[in-house]
Amino acid sequence: MKPSFTYLQVLLALWSRGAQVVLVDFRLTPTEYEPLADLVRPQYLVVATGADGPVAGFRQESEFSVQRLPDGRPAVDGIRLVQFSSGSTGRPKVIGRPADSVLAELDRHSALPGIPGRGERVMLLNSVMHNMGLVSGVLHALAVGATLIVPPSLRPAEVVRLMARAEATAVYGTPVHYELLARTGGRPELPSLRLAVSGGERVPQETYERFHARFGLPISPVYGVTEIGLIAGDLSGGSPPPQLGPPVRGIEVKVLDEELFVRMERSPYLFSEHADRFSDGWLRTYDRVHQDPATGVLSMLGRADSLAVVGGLKVDLAEVETVLLSHPGVTEAVVTHEQFIEAFVGTGTDRAPTSDELTDWCRERLSPVKNPKRYFVTRQLPRNSMGKLVRDRALMHGRITAETSPQA
Repeated sequence: MKPSFTYLQVLLALWSRGAQVVLVDFRLTPTEYEPLADLVRPQYLVVATGADGPVAGFRQESEFSVQRLPDGRPAVDGIRLVQFSSGSTGRPKVIGRPADSVLAELDRHSALPGIPGRGERVMLLNSVMHNMGLVSGVLHALAVGATLIVPPSLRPAEVVRLMARAEATAVYGTPVHYELLARTGGRPELPSLRLAVSGGERVPQETYERFHARFGLPISPVYGVTEIGLIAGDLSGGSPPPQLGPPVRGIEVKVLDEELFVRMERSPYLFSEHADRFSDGWLRTYDRVHQDPATGVLSMLGRADSLAVVGGLKVDLAEVETVLLSHPGVTEAVVTHEQFIEAFVGTGTDRAPTSDELTDWCRERLSPVKNPKRYFVTRQLPRNSMGKLVRDRALMHGRITAETSPQA
């Protein structure tokens, strides 16, 4: 279902009946969606009318149908919310959260100093299909009695006008939203706005400075993972990038070799063990951080695996590589991400596929956020002295751009 009030009503109605709800991003292609459905085998499928195609904003209402699936299986006991991690080359990670996990996250939100409370008006720009939009936005607002404002359009100028008209006291979004808002024309008059909260990925320094200069507010970070939700945050305005704030009350973390681990009572993963991610009560986040020994403040250093965050959504670059390697004209592929996703493609022949061919190939098999924005096509990709493909983006640019031009 596309984001709408109907979507939220259906979700709450199902929970009120004790059902387990599996959230699926409507933007997934059939190639991405069908293996997930085969894996979890739901008993029912809720489909909104016109669920295909691009989202045009948050809808008021949406007609939907409920289909019973003949090979569905009962829910795992106690699990109420099921979400999928980013795509991977193998068996997807299916994350299951019991009610007490979600309620504990709401308690952690309420304990965070400066969090919007009863009577405040919160503008929500995050997608309600993902954890920050759903829990930090919708469920927290309902729990504390705040008013939630969800814009029907994400056009920056319209968002700012609605913030002013609704006298919003806080705005929640991702770095992409704040970059767009900072570029709106004219100085906005928002006397009620006291808080701007960002999550999903690290805020670029340029975005932080541009938004601060434009709106007179710093961007305050919150940090979490789908497996457990909110982990750290600072709403005081005192944690500029790359700081994430200190761990919130009610969470236990440790940092080993610059990797962040979070204490959990049980594995959040369904259908498989994923021993490399959860062991002896600790969840390995694969986020590289530094923790200040005096203040406990966490600062983001990057990722320890192939995951990248694009527009607030996690993308497994290895999945993109696998899709490219399935093209008959591709023999090697390295996918990197900095400001956007780039693909370095080796063909082993002079008859190389064009960027248009590779774009069409990926669009049929990947959701839009995962598609590379730039291709570098060459006969053979560079390798190191051990014979392994070079994966350093700067080195790849230095070696490949000398012999080929990027195809955007």
